[in-house]
Amino acid sequence: MAIERTFFRPPSGHFFLFGPRGTGKSTWLEAAFPQAVRVDLLAPAQQRQYAARPERLRELAAAPGVADIVIDEVQRVPELLTVVHQLMEEPGSPRFVLTGSSARKLKRAGVDLLAGRAVVRRMHPFMAAELGAGFDLGAALDHGLLPLVWDADDPADTLSAYAGLYVQQEVQTEGLVRDLGAFHRFLEAVSFSQAAVLNTSDVARECEVRRKTVEGFIEILEDLLLAFRLPVFARRARRQVTTHPKFFFADAGVFRSLRPAGPLDRPEEARGAALEGLVAQHLRAWIDYSGAAATLAFWRTRAGSEVDFVLYGRDVFWALEVKHAARIRPADLRSLKSFAQDYPEAQARLAYLGDERLLIDGILCLPVTEILHGIVPGVPLP
Repeated sequence: MAIERTFFRPPSGHFFLFGPRGTGKSTWLEAAFPQAVRVDLLAPAQQRQYAARPERLRELAAAPGVADIVIDEVQRVPELLTVVHQLMEEPGSPRFVLTGSSARKLKRAGVDLLAGRAVVRRMHPFMAAELGAGFDLGAALDHGLLPLVWDADDPADTLSAYAGLYVQQEVQTEGLVRDLGAFHRFLEAVSFSQAAVLNTSDVARECEVRRKTVEGFIEILEDLLLAFRLPVFARRARRQVTTHPKFFFADAGVFRSLRPAGPLDRPEEARGAALEGLVAQHLRAWIDYSGAAATLAFWRTRAGSEVDFVLYGRDVFWALEVKHAARIRPADLRSLKSFAQDYPEAQARLAYLGDERLLIDGILCLPVTEILHGIVPGVPLP
Protein backbone atom coordinates (compact mmCIF):
# COMPACT_ATOMS: atom_id res chain seq x y z
CA MET A 1 0.00 0.00 0.00
CA ALA A 2 1.48 3.35 -1.04
CA ILE A 3 2.28 5.77 1.77
CA GLU A 4 1.18 9.37 1.37
CA ARG A 5 3.96 11.92 1.31
CA THR A 6 3.37 14.35 4.15
CA PHE A 7 6.09 16.96 3.88
CA PHE A 8 6.78 17.72 0.22
CA ARG A 9 4.98 20.86 -0.94
CA PRO A 10 5.03 22.01 -4.58
CA PRO A 11 5.52 25.67 -5.50
CA SER A 12 2.72 27.55 -7.21
CA GLY A 13 4.52 28.11 -10.52
CA HIS A 14 6.73 26.14 -12.90
CA PHE A 15 9.21 23.83 -11.20
CA PHE A 16 11.80 21.12 -11.64
CA LEU A 17 11.43 18.08 -9.40
CA PHE A 18 14.69 16.18 -9.00
CA GLY A 19 15.29 13.01 -7.03
CA PRO A 20 16.84 9.55 -7.42
CA ARG A 21 14.84 6.94 -9.27
CA GLY A 22 12.47 5.22 -6.86
CA THR A 23 11.68 8.24 -4.66
CA GLY A 24 8.11 8.27 -5.97
CA LYS A 25 8.17 11.46 -8.06
CA SER A 26 5.79 10.13 -10.72
CA THR A 27 3.43 8.57 -8.17
CA TRP A 28 3.26 11.81 -6.22
CA LEU A 29 2.64 13.87 -9.36
CA GLU A 30 -0.23 11.61 -10.45
CA ALA A 31 -1.94 12.27 -7.12
CA ALA A 32 -1.08 15.98 -6.95
CA PHE A 33 -1.88 16.83 -10.60
CA PRO A 34 -4.51 14.29 -11.70
CA GLN A 35 -5.67 16.44 -14.64
CA ALA A 36 -2.20 17.21 -15.98
CA VAL A 37 -1.12 16.22 -19.48
CA ARG A 38 1.85 13.86 -19.23
CA VAL A 39 4.91 13.34 -21.38
CA ASP A 40 6.75 10.22 -20.20
CA LEU A 41 10.23 10.21 -21.72
CA LEU A 42 10.95 6.80 -20.19
CA ALA A 43 8.51 5.44 -22.80
CA PRO A 44 10.63 4.75 -25.93
CA ALA A 45 7.92 5.92 -28.33
CA GLN A 46 7.48 9.28 -26.62
CA GLN A 47 11.22 9.74 -26.27
CA ARG A 48 11.71 9.16 -30.01
CA GLN A 49 8.77 11.43 -30.86
CA TYR A 50 9.99 14.44 -28.90
CA ALA A 51 13.68 13.89 -29.66
CA ALA A 52 12.85 14.02 -33.38
CA ARG A 53 10.60 17.09 -33.10
CA PRO A 54 10.75 18.93 -29.75
CA GLU A 55 8.42 21.59 -31.17
CA ARG A 56 5.55 19.08 -30.90
CA LEU A 57 5.30 20.27 -27.32
CA ARG A 58 3.73 23.47 -28.68
CA GLU A 59 0.83 21.49 -30.09
CA LEU A 60 0.30 19.85 -26.71
CA ALA A 61 0.38 23.18 -24.87
CA ALA A 62 -2.09 24.74 -27.32
CA ALA A 63 -4.77 22.08 -26.77
CA PRO A 64 -7.94 23.41 -25.06
CA GLY A 65 -8.15 23.06 -21.29
CA VAL A 66 -4.49 22.19 -20.69
CA ALA A 67 -3.47 23.81 -17.40
CA ASP A 68 -0.51 21.65 -16.34
CA ILE A 69 2.05 19.67 -18.33
CA VAL A 70 4.25 17.14 -16.56
CA ILE A 71 7.37 16.00 -18.40
CA ASP A 72 8.90 12.94 -16.76
CA GLU A 73 12.69 12.40 -16.95
CA VAL A 74 13.29 15.56 -18.98
CA GLN A 75 17.05 14.90 -19.09
CA ARG A 76 16.38 12.24 -21.74
CA VAL A 77 15.46 14.94 -24.26
CA PRO A 78 17.14 18.13 -22.98
CA GLU A 79 16.28 19.90 -26.26
CA LEU A 80 12.70 20.12 -24.97
CA LEU A 81 13.79 22.75 -22.48
CA THR A 82 14.32 25.29 -25.26
CA VAL A 83 10.67 24.90 -26.26
CA VAL A 84 9.54 24.95 -22.62
CA HIS A 85 11.48 28.16 -22.08
CA GLN A 86 9.79 29.79 -25.08
CA LEU A 87 6.34 28.70 -23.92
CA MET A 88 6.93 30.06 -20.44
CA GLU A 89 7.52 33.47 -21.98
CA GLU A 90 4.12 33.44 -23.62
CA PRO A 91 1.02 34.68 -21.74
CA GLY A 92 -1.48 32.04 -20.71
CA SER A 93 0.95 29.15 -21.05
CA PRO A 94 0.36 26.00 -18.98
CA ARG A 95 2.33 25.36 -15.82
CA PHE A 96 5.28 23.02 -16.46
CA VAL A 97 6.48 20.41 -13.99
CA LEU A 98 9.74 18.81 -15.11
CA THR A 99 11.06 15.74 -13.32
CA GLY A 100 14.53 14.27 -13.50
CA SER A 101 16.64 11.58 -11.89
CA SER A 102 19.85 12.83 -13.49
CA ALA A 103 21.30 16.27 -13.95
CA ARG A 104 24.23 15.09 -16.08
CA LYS A 105 22.84 15.54 -19.57
CA LEU A 106 21.29 18.86 -18.60
CA LYS A 107 24.67 20.11 -17.36
CA ARG A 108 26.54 18.77 -20.37
CA ALA A 109 24.09 20.41 -22.74
CA GLY A 110 24.71 23.74 -21.04
CA VAL A 111 21.08 24.08 -19.99
CA ASP A 112 20.62 26.91 -17.49
CA LEU A 113 17.50 25.43 -15.90
CA LEU A 114 15.29 27.87 -17.76
CA ALA A 115 17.07 30.97 -16.45
CA GLY A 116 15.33 30.76 -13.09
CA ARG A 117 11.81 30.71 -14.53
CA ALA A 118 11.27 27.31 -12.91
CA VAL A 119 12.31 26.78 -9.31
CA VAL A 120 14.09 23.61 -8.28
CA ARG A 121 12.66 21.17 -5.74
CA ARG A 122 14.08 17.85 -4.59
CA MET A 123 12.30 14.72 -3.43
CA HIS A 124 14.06 12.51 -0.93
CA PRO A 125 13.49 8.98 0.40
CA PHE A 126 10.86 8.64 3.10
CA MET A 127 11.41 10.31 6.46
CA ALA A 128 10.67 8.53 9.73
CA ALA A 129 8.01 11.11 10.63
CA GLU A 130 6.23 10.46 7.31
CA LEU A 131 6.04 6.75 8.12
CA GLY A 132 5.00 7.35 11.72
CA ALA A 133 4.36 4.13 13.62
CA GLY A 134 5.25 2.20 10.45
CA PHE A 135 8.90 3.26 10.69
CA ASP A 136 11.24 0.45 11.70
CA LEU A 137 14.88 1.34 12.33
CA GLY A 138 16.19 -2.14 11.58
CA ALA A 139 14.37 -2.30 8.25
CA ALA A 140 15.54 1.22 7.38
CA LEU A 141 19.16 0.26 8.05
CA ASP A 142 18.89 -2.94 6.02
CA HIS A 143 16.76 -1.77 3.08
CA GLY A 144 16.75 2.02 3.22
CA LEU A 145 13.77 4.31 2.77
CA LEU A 146 13.31 4.57 -0.98
CA PRO A 147 9.53 4.26 -1.54
CA LEU A 148 10.17 1.85 -4.41
CA VAL A 149 11.87 -0.51 -1.96
CA TRP A 150 9.90 0.25 1.21
CA ASP A 151 6.55 -0.46 -0.49
CA ALA A 152 7.79 -3.60 -2.28
CA ASP A 153 6.51 -7.08 -1.39
CA ASP A 154 10.12 -8.23 -1.22
CA PRO A 155 12.30 -5.22 -0.29
CA ALA A 156 15.54 -7.24 -0.36
CA ASP A 157 15.01 -8.42 -3.94
CA THR A 158 13.93 -4.98 -5.12
CA LEU A 159 16.95 -3.36 -3.52
CA SER A 160 19.38 -5.89 -4.97
CA ALA A 161 18.14 -5.02 -8.45
CA TYR A 162 18.22 -1.26 -7.87
CA ALA A 163 21.90 -0.56 -8.49
CA GLY A 164 21.90 -2.84 -11.52
CA LEU A 165 18.87 -0.97 -12.86
CA TYR A 166 20.73 2.30 -12.63
CA VAL A 167 23.87 0.93 -14.23
CA GLN A 168 21.89 -0.53 -17.12
CA GLN A 169 19.37 2.25 -17.74
CA GLU A 170 21.36 5.36 -16.86
CA VAL A 171 25.07 4.60 -17.08
CA GLN A 172 25.06 2.15 -19.99
CA THR A 173 22.19 3.61 -22.02
CA GLU A 174 23.55 7.15 -21.82
CA GLY A 175 27.08 5.98 -22.56
CA LEU A 176 28.45 7.64 -19.42
CA VAL A 177 31.08 4.94 -18.80
CA ARG A 178 33.22 3.07 -21.31
CA ASP A 179 34.40 0.35 -18.95
CA LEU A 180 31.39 -1.00 -17.06
CA GLY A 181 33.55 -3.56 -15.28
CA ALA A 182 35.68 -0.79 -13.77
CA PHE A 183 32.54 1.07 -12.75
CA HIS A 184 31.14 -2.00 -10.99
CA ARG A 185 34.45 -2.42 -9.13
CA PHE A 186 34.30 1.25 -8.22
CA LEU A 187 30.78 0.91 -6.77
CA GLU A 188 31.97 -1.85 -4.48
CA ALA A 189 35.16 -0.04 -3.49
CA VAL A 190 33.51 3.32 -2.81
CA SER A 191 30.92 1.65 -0.58
CA PHE A 192 33.68 1.39 2.03
CA SER A 193 33.86 5.21 1.99
CA GLN A 194 30.27 5.59 3.23
CA ALA A 195 30.21 8.08 6.12
CA ALA A 196 34.00 8.44 5.91
CA VAL A 197 36.43 11.04 4.66
CA LEU A 198 36.77 10.40 0.95
CA ASN A 199 40.22 9.37 -0.28
CA THR A 200 39.99 9.01 -4.06
CA SER A 201 43.53 7.65 -4.32
CA ASP A 202 42.67 4.71 -2.05
CA VAL A 203 39.48 4.00 -4.00
CA ALA A 204 41.40 4.15 -7.30
CA ARG A 205 43.99 1.71 -6.00
CA GLU A 206 41.26 -0.67 -4.82
CA CYS A 207 39.41 -0.78 -8.14
CA GLU A 208 42.57 -0.54 -10.29
CA VAL A 209 41.83 2.66 -12.18
CA ARG A 210 43.31 6.16 -12.23
CA ARG A 211 42.36 8.69 -9.57
CA LYS A 212 40.85 11.00 -12.20
CA THR A 213 38.65 8.11 -13.33
CA VAL A 214 37.38 7.69 -9.77
CA GLU A 215 36.66 11.41 -9.54
CA GLY A 216 34.66 11.13 -12.75
CA PHE A 217 32.74 8.11 -11.41
CA ILE A 218 31.88 10.01 -8.22
CA GLU A 219 30.56 12.91 -10.30
CA ILE A 220 28.38 10.43 -12.19
CA LEU A 221 26.87 9.15 -8.92
CA GLU A 222 26.22 12.72 -7.81
CA ASP A 223 24.67 13.64 -11.16
CA LEU A 224 22.43 10.57 -10.91
CA LEU A 225 21.49 11.85 -7.42
CA LEU A 226 22.70 8.58 -5.90
CA ALA A 227 25.44 10.09 -3.74
CA PHE A 228 26.64 13.33 -2.24
CA ARG A 229 29.71 14.76 -0.55
CA LEU A 230 29.57 16.57 2.77
CA PRO A 231 31.99 19.53 3.15
CA VAL A 232 34.00 20.42 6.23
CA PHE A 233 32.57 23.09 8.51
CA ALA A 234 35.30 25.73 8.71
CA ARG A 235 33.45 28.93 9.59
CA ARG A 236 35.48 31.01 12.06
CA ALA A 237 37.67 27.96 12.71
CA ARG A 238 39.90 28.18 15.76
CA ARG A 239 41.69 24.94 14.99
CA GLN A 240 43.17 23.52 11.82
CA VAL A 241 40.50 21.49 10.05
CA THR A 242 40.79 18.97 7.25
CA THR A 243 39.73 19.84 3.72
CA HIS A 244 38.54 16.51 2.31
CA PRO A 245 34.76 15.88 2.25
CA LYS A 246 32.87 12.88 3.56
CA PHE A 247 31.03 10.60 1.17
CA PHE A 248 27.47 9.30 1.45
CA PHE A 249 25.07 7.37 -0.72
CA ALA A 250 21.71 9.12 -0.92
CA ASP A 251 19.94 6.16 0.68
CA ALA A 252 21.19 3.79 3.36
CA GLY A 253 19.68 0.81 1.55
CA VAL A 254 21.58 1.55 -1.67
CA PHE A 255 24.77 1.60 0.38
CA ARG A 256 23.94 -1.74 2.01
CA SER A 257 23.17 -3.32 -1.37
CA LEU A 258 26.61 -2.34 -2.70
CA ARG A 259 28.70 -3.04 0.40
CA PRO A 260 30.08 -6.61 0.19
CA ALA A 261 29.65 -8.83 3.22
CA GLY A 262 31.83 -11.78 4.11
CA PRO A 263 33.70 -13.50 6.95
CA LEU A 264 36.16 -10.58 7.24
CA ASP A 265 33.46 -7.88 7.31
CA ARG A 266 31.98 -6.93 10.67
CA PRO A 267 28.21 -6.34 10.40
CA GLU A 268 28.30 -3.53 12.97
CA GLU A 269 30.67 -1.51 10.76
CA ALA A 270 28.23 -1.55 7.86
CA ARG A 271 25.24 -0.84 10.10
CA GLY A 272 27.09 2.02 11.80
CA ALA A 273 27.82 3.63 8.42
CA ALA A 274 24.21 3.00 7.37
CA LEU A 275 22.91 4.68 10.55
CA GLU A 276 25.01 7.78 9.92
CA GLY A 277 23.80 7.84 6.32
CA LEU A 278 20.20 7.51 7.47
CA VAL A 279 20.57 10.59 9.69
CA ALA A 280 22.29 12.47 6.85
CA GLN A 281 19.43 11.84 4.42
CA HIS A 282 16.90 13.03 7.03
CA LEU A 283 18.82 16.26 7.61
CA ARG A 284 19.09 16.95 3.87
CA ALA A 285 15.35 16.37 3.49
CA TRP A 286 14.66 18.69 6.44
CA ILE A 287 16.64 21.47 4.74
CA ASP A 288 14.95 21.03 1.35
CA TYR A 289 11.39 20.51 2.58
CA SER A 290 11.62 23.35 5.12
CA GLY A 291 13.12 25.74 2.62
CA ALA A 292 15.62 26.49 5.38
CA ALA A 293 18.56 28.76 4.64
CA ALA A 294 20.94 26.22 6.13
CA THR A 295 23.89 24.08 5.11
CA LEU A 296 24.92 20.60 6.22
CA ALA A 297 28.57 19.82 6.90
CA PHE A 298 30.80 17.89 9.28
CA TRP A 299 33.67 19.00 11.48
CA ARG A 300 37.05 17.34 11.63
CA THR A 301 40.29 18.78 12.98
CA ARG A 302 43.73 17.75 11.87
CA ALA A 303 44.22 16.43 15.40
CA GLY A 304 41.44 13.91 14.80
CA SER A 305 38.41 15.37 16.58
CA GLU A 306 35.27 14.83 14.49
CA VAL A 307 31.58 15.72 14.78
CA ASP A 308 29.40 13.85 12.32
CA PHE A 309 27.02 16.67 11.36
CA VAL A 310 26.94 20.43 11.67
CA LEU A 311 23.72 22.09 10.56
CA TYR A 312 24.30 25.82 10.22
CA GLY A 313 21.93 28.56 9.10
CA ARG A 314 20.15 31.74 9.99
CA ASP A 315 17.88 30.05 12.55
CA VAL A 316 19.77 26.85 13.35
CA PHE A 317 23.18 25.84 14.64
CA TRP A 318 23.17 22.17 15.52
CA ALA A 319 26.08 19.78 16.13
CA LEU A 320 25.19 16.09 16.11
CA GLU A 321 27.23 13.00 16.79
CA VAL A 322 25.76 9.59 15.85
CA LYS A 323 26.78 6.44 17.68
CA HIS A 324 25.81 2.90 16.72
CA ALA A 325 25.82 1.78 20.35
CA ALA A 326 23.27 1.34 23.12
CA ARG A 327 25.53 2.82 25.80
CA ILE A 328 27.39 6.11 25.89
CA ARG A 329 31.02 6.18 26.92
CA PRO A 330 32.88 9.33 28.05
CA ALA A 331 34.99 9.14 24.88
CA ASP A 332 31.84 9.41 22.74
CA LEU A 333 31.32 12.98 23.95
CA ARG A 334 34.89 14.19 23.56
CA SER A 335 34.58 15.66 20.05
CA LEU A 336 31.25 17.35 20.81
CA LYS A 337 32.84 18.97 23.86
CA SER A 338 35.70 20.27 21.73
CA PHE A 339 33.25 21.65 19.20
CA ALA A 340 31.20 23.30 21.95
CA GLN A 341 34.34 25.00 23.27
CA ASP A 342 34.96 26.53 19.85
CA TYR A 343 31.27 27.19 19.11
CA PRO A 344 29.34 27.73 22.36
CA GLU A 345 26.40 29.04 20.28
CA ALA A 346 25.73 25.53 18.89
CA GLN A 347 23.24 23.06 20.31
CA ALA A 348 25.15 19.82 20.87
CA ARG A 349 23.32 16.51 20.51
CA LEU A 350 24.30 12.85 20.53
CA ALA A 351 22.11 10.17 18.93
CA TYR A 352 22.51 6.58 20.09
CA LEU A 353 20.69 3.25 20.10
CA GLY A 354 19.59 3.39 23.72
CA ASP A 355 16.11 4.16 25.03
CA GLU A 356 16.78 6.96 27.54
CA ARG A 357 17.10 10.72 27.26
CA LEU A 358 20.29 11.70 29.07
CA LEU A 359 21.98 15.00 29.83
CA ILE A 360 25.71 14.44 30.22
CA ASP A 361 28.04 17.40 30.77
CA GLY A 362 25.56 19.73 29.12
CA ILE A 363 25.11 17.52 26.04
CA LEU A 364 21.65 16.11 25.34
CA CYS A 365 21.84 12.44 24.37
CA LEU A 366 18.74 11.12 22.61
CA PRO A 367 17.59 7.76 21.20
CA VAL A 368 18.22 7.87 17.47
CA THR A 369 14.60 6.93 16.75
CA GLU A 370 13.44 9.97 18.74
CA ILE A 371 15.81 12.19 16.76
CA LEU A 372 14.67 10.76 13.43
CA HIS A 373 10.96 11.12 14.27
CA GLY A 374 11.67 14.65 15.49
CA ILE A 375 13.22 15.78 12.20
CA VAL A 376 10.07 17.37 10.81
CA PRO A 377 10.25 20.06 8.12
CA GLY A 378 9.11 23.43 9.39
CA VAL A 379 9.58 22.39 13.02
CA PRO A 380 12.68 23.18 15.13
CA LEU A 381 15.00 20.23 15.47
CA PRO A 382 14.79 18.21 18.71
